[in-house]
This record gives sequence, C-alpha cells and structure tokens, in this order.
Amino acid sequence: MSENIFITEAEITGDADADGPLAGRTVAVKDNISTEGVRTTCGSRMLEDYVPPYDATVVSRLKDAGATIVGKTNMDEFGMGTTTETSYFGAMENPAAPGRVPGGSSGGSAAAVAAGDADLALGSDTGGSVRCPAAFCGVVGIKPTYGLVSRYGLVAYANSLEQIGPFGQTVEETAELLDVIAGPDDRDATTREPPEDSNSSYADAADGDVDGLSIGVPTELLEGADEGVVETFWDALADLEDQGAEYHEVSLPSVEHAVEAYYVIAMSEASSNLARFDGVRYGNSGGYEGNWNDAFGRAREEGFGDEVKRRILLGTYALSAGYHDKYYKKAQDARAWVKQDFDQALSDADVLASPTMPVPPFELGESLDDPMQMYLADANTVPVNLADLPAVSVPAGETDGLPVGLQLVGPAFGERQVVRAASALE
Repeated sequence: MSENIFITEAEITGDADADGPLAGRTVAVKDNISTEGVRTTCGSRMLEDYVPPYDATVVSRLKDAGATIVGKTNMDEFGMGTTTETSYFGAMENPAAPGRVPGGSSGGSAAAVAAGDADLALGSDTGGSVRCPAAFCGVVGIKPTYGLVSRYGLVAYANSLEQIGPFGQTVEETAELLDVIAGPDDRDATTREPPEDSNSSYADAADGDVDGLSIGVPTELLEGADEGVVETFWDALADLEDQGAEYHEVSLPSVEHAVEAYYVIAMSEASSNLARFDGVRYGNSGGYEGNWNDAFGRAREEGFGDEVKRRILLGTYALSAGYHDKYYKKAQDARAWVKQDFDQALSDADVLASPTMPVPPFELGESLDDPMQMYLADANTVPVNLADLPAVSVPAGETDGLPVGLQLVGPAFGERQVVRAASALE
C-alpha cells in the first residue's frame, strides 16, 4: 500500500456467492462513509476511535455486487479542503505527481486508484471533492446528480450539496461502479428514480460516440486559469471535434458569485451538522470537570483542526440573528441564479466543458497558509453542486508533466451524456 493513502486498512469481503458486477474487484472507500465494524474517522481526531454499527447504503451495495473493500482512505478533515492536507492523520503525496498534493477532499480515494492500490474507489463531492482529486491524480471521477446516489451512512458536511461518487482508471469502469451504487433508497428521502431508460446502464453509455454532440464552453470558467491548463483543455476539445462533436461558447454570468455563495451555504450547513460532535453524543470527550459548556468547548477545541473550526465559526456567524438575510439568504438567491444559468446554457448544448481545476496540482504545503487560494481553486467545480447537476472529470493530458482534467457537465440525471462524451477522450 502507498504511504498514508489509507487511514485504516481492512478487508471487507462482499457476497462470496454472488456473481455480481464487481466480483473480484477491489474498492477503496472514503473515510466519511460508514462501514460496520470498521472505524470511520472523517480524517479527524474527533472521530479517531469511532466505529459505526451499520453500513452506508453504498457499502451494502458494494458487498451485494461482490466487491472487496480494501480500506478507508485519507481525506481532508470532515471533507473540508482541496488538498487532503487538513487530515488529522497527515498529508499524503500525489502518486501521479510526486511532491504535489493529490487534491481533496477525497484525495486518498483518487490516489488509491492512481497508485494501483484499488481497482475503484468511492469519494464524496460537496464542491468538487471527487472531481478535483480525479483531475490532480490523472484518473476518472464522477459527481452524480443530487438524488441519484443514497447519502445514508455518509457523515454529513453540507447535506444540500454533497453526493457520493465513484473513481476509476477508465470511464467505463467508473460508470460500472456508478451503476452499482445508484438508485432510490428508502432510508434517504432525497433519492429518486432517474427519469431515463432503465434498460441502459451507465457503463453501456461509454461507447465513445460523440458524432453530432453539441458542447458548450463557459467562457467564465477559462478566465484566470493557468495557461498550460487552458492549452491542454483546447487540445482535448479539438480531439472531440475531430470525432464529430462541435463546440460553441456559452456564458454563465452567475458563476462570478458561485464560490462565495457556495462557501456561505456549505459553512452554514457544516456549523449545524457538526454540532453533534460535542464529546457526549459523538466524538472524544473533553472531560467533565466544571460546567457542560466548558466540557463541550474542550472537546471541540481538542477534536477539530483549524480549517474545521474556521468553517464552523463562519457558518455560525452567517446564520446568526441579524446576519441570516445578509449572507445565507443572499447565497441561496445566488444559488437559484446559478441553476438558472446552467439550465439556459444546457438548453443550447448537450454538455458543457471546462478545465476541472484552473491550476495544476499544488506543491505540498503551498496552500496551507492561504485558505483563500484553496477556496478559489474550486471556482470551476462548486457551481455544479449549487445547480445539483452531474459532472465527470476525465484526464485531458498534462502540462509540464502534471495531470490536467477536463470537466463535462450534463443536465439533471444526464449521466449517460457526460459518460459518453468523456469516454471519447480515452
């Protein structure tokens, strides 16, 4: 196993009698997805000894499909980060770019696939946490439409934004894993039956046929991006054009405000969700001398890292009396605007395309002293979560020897469209 990719190495075997679609395949699982009897830490000291008494729905479906889970992967603490450097268990190196970060927050899952430590992996994507590490590690990552995959058993960070998504070496293999985990779940009321032909699997869509495909290129998602990343992006688009696709420019004016809207919403939801980690209901105890508030404060001071504390404080402020309308309500208005812009752009295109990340992988330690740099790196991915749409990051090439990902975004429950387009780049 590669160093620090896994927080907990384990072998959770699937149904031995099942000739399932993942029989004989190994899968790594992000450490914020519950696994019965195997600790689930969320990359935090707060949960370093927590062992769930149940499996997440996606884990049950992996087992039923015959997969073998090989461990719980490293991640930014509670999913808060873009580099996997906020993990209590330490940072890790990108196996595809030594000396660089693997991306985040699902960095361990992408790295496990890139390093060959697992055939496939699961991560979670709140604002790009599957697509960012997929791009940085040179693998495929899919962020499903909100509601396609059950979140039951996913430790919540920002409920209205996050989705569990798959990683793989190829688009078809990644889509095979999506076929296994997708579908309604009685234990998650946000899931729904996709309004598509259920006889056609997502993996079947990876046929590389893009003849006649209309691709919209949002000009705003190219502005300010690294020059080498932009060149690699246009080369990949030219490849799709050679195969019969056509592209045209579209505009998403609302994305100018997407990052700030995303962080207000995500931090607000985080401040609420993480209130349960107080040393009594969940988390390591801070001791019980003195009054309850002192005990709660000690537990949270000792259990949470700096980035988690920062987001809880900002989220609590945004929701506080007198500021709710000024920040949270405006952020929700901006979210509706983002969704409207995507719907408009997709009415004139089958998919939208952009660089997944505007920059190549950071050097280890580069962004730790400047959280704003880390937040702004999410500029191309967070709008998709605000709009509840599906997206895939597929390797597009390299710049200066570093991986570059191309992001394809489709309409709601249009996973087959983005899978088909992405497969043409392989």
